[in-house]
Amino acid sequence: MSNAKVLPLLESGGTAVVEPCCPPLNERPLTAEEAVRTAAMFKALGDPVRLRLFSAVASHEGGEACVCDISDVGVSQPTVSHHLKKLREAGLLASERRGTWVYYRVEPAVVAAMSQLLRQSAD
Repeated sequence: MSNAKVLPLLESGGTAVVEPCCPPLNERPLTAEEAVRTAAMFKALGDPVRLRLFSAVASHEGGEACVCDISDVGVSQPTVSHHLKKLREAGLLASERRGTWVYYRVEPAVVAAMSQLLRQSAD
């Protein structure tokens, strides 16, 4: 998988803001670079275990989840860690170690960019 950032974020006064990777899909054809970045994001979500983990984090109370709270997805702990790493590499999750546990949160700017990509453009 490419090391390119999927959806670049800008820092503005300490707050992450979205820099859309691409226009809405029905506005114009994607460039080759836009397609690579977008495909990496959707590829990360294209695995059922990853999608379940992403959903578990996104729907967890407080907007973040300890790996100990979301690891019951029918695969071993090393496999859960592998899938969470892929979601982080795609820019979909952020993580923070607190003691022995790692806490994950969905990057809101990335979700906003995904929504922007999939929305219908104005005619």
